[in-house]
Amino acid sequence: MLPINYESWHHMPDSNKNQALTNIKERFALEVSDDYIKKALGKRWRDNKSTLKKQYFKKDISLEEKLRNVPPGMLRYQWEDAVRFWNSKKGEDRERVGTSSRQKQKFTHTAGSRSFASVAEAEVL
Repeated sequence: MLPINYESWHHMPDSNKNQALTNIKERFALEVSDDYIKKALGKRWRDNKSTLKKQYFKKDISLEEKLRNVPPGMLRYQWEDAVRFWNSKKGEDRERVGTSSRQKQKFTHTAGSRSFASVAEAEVL
């Protein structure tokens, strides 16, 4: 229903989001706001995209095999766009950002669930 070949939910056109919202309203009698439904759709869309990436992309196979291995119910061009994005340098850099940020970290958070005020008080004593 919703294409996965967009980098984020915010980049997806409103026309796609509104069409999905209309489909949901036709099928279900919901008593929640449209914004809530769109937010839930965004979460499910991201979760689905993540699952597809784990199941079909993060395997030790060639790029050509990944492009041919289209998940059921998915349009080939959308899958190819997503695979090319994930395979691009931009996609690889995103995964390294967290690692490099953690390596640059000078201090670790060691207070646990204690507040800063209680930590400061304990240091004074």
